Amino acid sequence: MLKFDDKLKFQNKSNDILTVGELLIDMISADYDDHFECNTYNRFFGGSPSNIAMNVKKLGIRSMVASAVGKDGLGTFLVNHLHQADIDTSCVQQVDVSTSMVVVTKSQSTPIPIFYRGADYHLAYNAELEEALLNSKIVHFSCWAISMVPVRHTIERVIEEARKNQVLVCFDPNYHPMIWQMGEDGVEYVKSIISKVDIIKPSEDDAERLFGKDTHENQIGKFLKLGAKIVIMTLGKDGAIVSNGVETFKINTLAKEVVDTTGAGDAFWSGFYSAVIQGYTIKQALSLGAAVSAYKLKYAGAVVDLPKLDGIKDMYRL
Repeated sequence: MLKFDDKLKFQNKSNDILTVGELLIDMISADYDDHFECNTYNRFFGGSPSNIAMNVKKLGIRSMVASAVGKDGLGTFLVNHLHQADIDTSCVQQVDVSTSMVVVTKSQSTPIPIFYRGADYHLAYNAELEEALLNSKIVHFSCWAISMVPVRHTIERVIEEARKNQVLVCFDPNYHPMIWQMGEDGVEYVKSIISKVDIIKPSEDDAERLFGKDTHENQIGKFLKLGAKIVIMTLGKDGAIVSNGVETFKINTLAKEVVDTTGAGDAFWSGFYSAVIQGYTIKQALSLGAAVSAYKLKYAGAVVDLPKLDGIKDMYRL
């Protein structure tokens, strides 16, 4: 069992975290607009796993991205962003399909996305990806990458190899029916994955889409029953509830100013990962995750100019 007062122990490896999944364009409205009536949208680097890789690099740990982009200008834009952040792109595959895109409204609550999928689900399991995985301490993926074939098979192989080689497996169950293959029961597939991961971080909306309406405590219990070792349920402005099946506690939000919620969950993951890698206990890492999320909420876009983790810690007096 993963205890909250413990520090996670990792093997000595050349990379801290490998994020596997979507690398895409976020087109975010210039104005707050839940009805898509805004005429101006701005282009941002996007894709939840890739956002995390960018964030943790700024916070002070090593990261790699495994993803697929198109052989087009948008794909070049994304790869260049990774290069500028000094992130290894050897596992970013270029394929003969258009780079994926999400159009989203800037929001102070929950962003409303429209999905245009292309290259992201064509990531293949190859020698470069396997080498990166075996040389990493943590692997992270989300629902995007398991929602379509062939990348689903890539993720299944990643999970299998990670478990064999003591790589911590972390999953963002950000289920949305619109990203799933037509006619497939995505909910049941997501549930089947949960027993194979160590740490899972659903939002309230994620849990409701998977299990229907229920209390937060009951929702967390369902994830634990399916085999997750630690469940972090984020509650927006109400913080988060965390449980390992024995101990459950609440984390209060540290946010004082909310400009844009896009990427807030990724920022939480980023702070948490950076902290456990840097030797904080799991409980301390959760507080630092909340602090990084609060910092991100003050700015538009999923990836912002984060200070080092120690700076965040001092800023929020943790």
